[in-house]
Amino acid sequence: MPLRNFISMAILPMLCSNLFAQTLDPEIVRPEPGAVNLTWRWSMTANGGYDHVPIKDTKGTPIPWQPIRQDDILWKKRVWREISTLEKPNVAFSYAGDEHTGGGMLIEILVDAIKTGKIKAYANTDDRFTTLFTGPELEEKLRGKPDTLRQVDPIGDTEVITIIYRDFDPSTVTKYRLIEDWIFDNNLGQMVVRIVGIAPVRDIYGEGGDYRGSQAMFWVYYPEIRNLLAEYYAVNANNDMARETWVDYLEARRFTSRITKVSNPYGTVAGSYGMSFAENGLTPMEALYAGQGAAGELFNKEHDMWDY
Repeated sequence: MPLRNFISMAILPMLCSNLFAQTLDPEIVRPEPGAVNLTWRWSMTANGGYDHVPIKDTKGTPIPWQPIRQDDILWKKRVWREISTLEKPNVAFSYAGDEHTGGGMLIEILVDAIKTGKIKAYANTDDRFTTLFTGPELEEKLRGKPDTLRQVDPIGDTEVITIIYRDFDPSTVTKYRLIEDWIFDNNLGQMVVRIVGIAPVRDIYGEGGDYRGSQAMFWVYYPEIRNLLAEYYAVNANNDMARETWVDYLEARRFTSRITKVSNPYGTVAGSYGMSFAENGLTPMEALYAGQGAAGELFNKEHDMWDY
């Protein structure tokens, strides 16, 4: 037998024994941060065919944004987008969660962080972050209006009133609104896109289950939550080992969306940056085409700036 074949046969069992020893090692540290879903339970065994590296050892603070000097801004526009979680490319927003996500959806991560005081939320009275939205107010909003159940006690022949609160269903959040600043930085010579705010949009249903419309639950100021979102991973539908943190996912623009508004001078509400396509009297189809046209203009603007 050639010497190299003998060496290979001797080394192979050693490698296999190390592999199985690593797989079956019961001393595995549970990932951090903690679960954001109260019903979630961490597994008490290793992660199948390999030992899962705890998230606390792999996560890091997000890469800081490069500062932009006001004098270097040659052009800027504020853009509003809407993300539908029902679209297939946006499955990460509706993913129920696992050990990488704290056992919850993105909305559950945000709600848990607001309740525990990790981040601040702002009321949906406007999209300029003018009014703080506290944890108790969020709890009241999540529970919704109570249902009153009246029953007659057959023993005492008295009426018993029971107040019932419905649990918050995260699957009712079917949209997210984004505010972005599109900036042409003369120092970099390129377009820079910065997310300003995120608002989950919840579907509202009547007592009979009929759809009544949708409403933004609250706003979060994105620069204030970047560190939080760097602690959780968004699911990758094609490869479980190629996940990105929510910061990387959002800033790499892995989602699909439609533009609903671009800052303009035609609004009548102070500080509203003008009217949206819907407020301008356009039909839903016309608003969709207007958003696609705005996306094309933003894409071409970077190239057009070189002609100035």
